[in-house]
Amino acid sequence: MSTFAVRDGRLVDPDGHPFLSLGLNHADETNLQYPHNIDVWRRKYGSREAWLCDGPLADLRAWNMNTIGWTREYVAGGWGEALDWFGDPIDLYHSLPWTSAELRGAGLPYVAQMQVQDIEDWNGHPAFRPLDEDFAKWCDYLARAVVLPHADDENLLGYFFVDIPAWLPHASGRDFPELAGLDGVEREGRLYDVASRYYETITTAIRRYDPDHLILGDRYNGDKGIPEPVLRAMAPFVDVLSVQRFAGPTEDDRRQFRNDLAGWSEQAGGKPVLVADHGNWTPTDLNPHRVGLPDHAARGEDYGLVLDAVRHEPWFAGLHWCGYVENLGRGWGVKDPFDEPYRALTDAITAHNRRAVDEHTAATGGAAVTAANSPTT
Repeated sequence: MSTFAVRDGRLVDPDGHPFLSLGLNHADETNLQYPHNIDVWRRKYGSREAWLCDGPLADLRAWNMNTIGWTREYVAGGWGEALDWFGDPIDLYHSLPWTSAELRGAGLPYVAQMQVQDIEDWNGHPAFRPLDEDFAKWCDYLARAVVLPHADDENLLGYFFVDIPAWLPHASGRDFPELAGLDGVEREGRLYDVASRYYETITTAIRRYDPDHLILGDRYNGDKGIPEPVLRAMAPFVDVLSVQRFAGPTEDDRRQFRNDLAGWSEQAGGKPVLVADHGNWTPTDLNPHRVGLPDHAARGEDYGLVLDAVRHEPWFAGLHWCGYVENLGRGWGVKDPFDEPYRALTDAITAHNRRAVDEHTAATGGAAVTAANSPTT
């Protein structure tokens, strides 16, 4: 079976053509089922099946996005106005992911999500479990439950692990038992061994049931930083380096964004880099506290500038955007709370995506792959 793959350091589709993954994250129907907007959901959709087809899947195609990204959405918790991963621990609640049947039936490239451990930076009550035989059995269960439903699907881009895992010390003070009581150089020295066992155990389980599809690994918290021992440990087991990284609004910010990604790719042995989560925001009527860019036109311009900062890099594999419909938790999106696109933003995203795919394809000598002609089952 042909699958998405990495060849000569670049991401290619099942036909061997260059593929730049432009995805949308956090699409959840309940963002349209609050008291203030449930009438919109009832009038336009009325069922999850209709919403999937006429909502996110139609929008992905319209905006020249070609990948269904991470589908869980932030719905509640102590986020505040900024995320301080080193300060007091926060505790966020997230929605359920799309089902395997929904992903397989979408007709677009997609990612599968695997909850390897409950060790997210946003998790106020993380559970760092020992990397013992029971962990190996858990990984085998995950592979049976998550991998088997997708193992024969050419539209699967690959498998994600944990959303911003705490490989740097967690704000709660908790840590892997193997690292308990260690800090500084001593902790860093042991970290490589712990990460190696973690990645070897879960990827061995995946490969037991699916020898072909890409392993996208953890979605690292690039804004907090990624320890070099962890990148070295993941390199033999993971195919694509996946990093959440939110660039600031200035040219210097975007230069640092590019340099960080390039450095991490090098530390991970030259892996292609997927920006697994990136976004921007502006104050809105529902969320006036989300202070950021001046307006939605500025958001669209910023989207293009961030793409321009990295899209010519040989290691760049794509960018997945955060998020979809503006809700009361996350507080920003590409659609307003009543399911209307912020046109100044979505029109810019559409144009920037088309340009990025066309130029990427021309530079790599392949056939263009967009939402309109992406592989289907």
